[in-house]
Amino acid sequence: MTRGAIEVARSRGHQVVAALLVGGIEKLRSEGPPDVGVPVRAPRGPIGPALVGAIRDLAVEIVLDLSDEPVLGYRERMEAVAATLAAGATYRGPDFMFTPPTADPAPVGVPTVAVIGTGKRTGKTAIAGEVARRAAELGLDPVVVAMGRGGPAEPQVVEAGTVTLERLLSVARAGGHAASDYLEDALTTGVTTIGARRAGGGLAGEPYDTNVAEAVALAAARRPGVLVLEGSGAALPPIAWDAGILVVPVTCPLEYLRGYLGPYRLLRTDVAIVTMMNDPALGSEDLSALTSHLRAALGEARYVVTDFSPVPLADVAGRDVFLTTTAPGAVAARHAAYLADAFGCRVVGWSARLADRAGLAEDLDSAPGFEVLLTELKAAAIDVASERAVERGAEVVFVDNRARTVGGETELVPLLSEAIGLAMERSKARGSTG
Repeated sequence: MTRGAIEVARSRGHQVVAALLVGGIEKLRSEGPPDVGVPVRAPRGPIGPALVGAIRDLAVEIVLDLSDEPVLGYRERMEAVAATLAAGATYRGPDFMFTPPTADPAPVGVPTVAVIGTGKRTGKTAIAGEVARRAAELGLDPVVVAMGRGGPAEPQVVEAGTVTLERLLSVARAGGHAASDYLEDALTTGVTTIGARRAGGGLAGEPYDTNVAEAVALAAARRPGVLVLEGSGAALPPIAWDAGILVVPVTCPLEYLRGYLGPYRLLRTDVAIVTMMNDPALGSEDLSALTSHLRAALGEARYVVTDFSPVPLADVAGRDVFLTTTAPGAVAARHAAYLADAFGCRVVGWSARLADRAGLAEDLDSAPGFEVLLTELKAAAIDVASERAVERGAEVVFVDNRARTVGGETELVPLLSEAIGLAMERSKARGSTG
């Protein structure tokens, strides 16, 4: 039957170069590989590495799946898809086809680190900021390219140190998105950031439309020591990168990593950052399952567990402050207590409805008197929160969420340094062979 299907594939224009035996051997009459008209490979371990090896050895462009349940179950087939896409080939079956996301080459001579995530609100912007700050500490003059659904129609360059409240209010009053990720990156890292936009996102993370390539060209022209690419939601920057960092919240369903096309993202990852350790929705079994899978996929020292702590970007000691955040209520309450204890301010109230404009307006309108609005630069931070604070005569101080290590076998800073180092090594090798 398989031999006949291969003949059909040839009649449809495919040049079949080899077959991979993945199961169903109970129907074979001999112990050796079956005669299907092409060389047969019989992997001894997982199908993914065997597929990648065959694709690279034989310069395969398409993997044709002639398996079925129970030889390959749903999850096993998706693992095969992920491995194929990561190797740059197309995976095709009787009623489906997966093509690898298109990616422009990374700029020659520019080490490129990508920060990608399993979805929205995983902490990618905060981790991209940590990467940029670490690169700056290493003297690498980084540039961040941030892709977002609310990004600009034309790539926008924000020079280091130019993001002010007045500028953000001007953007909002002109009808722009004043809390886009690229503005937050520039504000919190102090490095030059270029904003880009995207629409849509495929199962493997390819945007339907984006201007990231144009943004990367602008960044490369500045000859940075390292380029930091920030993904958007589960969408990936359509640029080849030298080192990948996957951001995973502790509440991420395990199936998002081991099922669907989660394995594809892991295959394009060098290190993983688990975020939001103290999320109230977390159960101990969730973290154990998540870290066990990351350990198996990446290795013991290639992941770290973190939590975020709010850090005001100006001195607020001794002042009455009101906090606005996108964090859930229980987390917001904890952050308010932390700010009071760590920075000596008096938190007179807080709102966890920064992403709910109507609710945020209600909270601010009913807030007691305050001298300072402490707010993340997200959602309605400018057009609602800051506008109301200015009307009340209050100062606006932005808050950055900084990651701190709370678990794992390594620390955050060395892990980020390792990713940057990998990018530099691979970029050098890429340039010498290009």
